[in-house]
Order: sequence, then C-alpha cells, then structure tokens
Amino acid sequence: MTWPRFILFASDATLIALWAAGLLAMAAFALFAEWRRARRPRVDAVGWMPWIALFLGCALAGLALLTLAIQGWARA
Repeated sequence: MTWPRFILFASDATLIALWAAGLLAMAAFALFAEWRRARRPRVDAVGWMPWIALFLGCALAGLALLTLAIQGWARA
C-alpha cells in the first residue's frame, strides 16, 4: 500500500493534527453515544461501555495534540 503524497511529505505538525482530528472525531462519537444512552427507553438496560471516560480521554488527548500542532505550525 502506498501513502498519498500529502501524507508522505507532510510536516510533523500536520501529522499530529491528523491524529488530533481522529481523536476529536472519536470524542464526538462517544459524546453522541452517551447522549443516546442517557435517553434510552428501558432504564434498566444500562450497558457496559464507559462513554464519558472515552469522551474525556479522547477529547483531552485530541486537544493536547491540536495545541502541539498549532505551535508547530506557528514556528514554521
């Protein structure tokens, strides 16, 4: 498998920003899943996935990586 040219020759800051975007997308999905779980029709069907913990972890890591990417772009 060959990588597209924009990823192959991307700067480190751009690669970090792509990882940040992926983590923030996962955080948005976890927030949506927690919203759905909170409005479930059967109150006793709780589920086992810790959506809030996944949201917080992905959002924190994504925002930290995004901050690093912005600092990298500012220095270039």
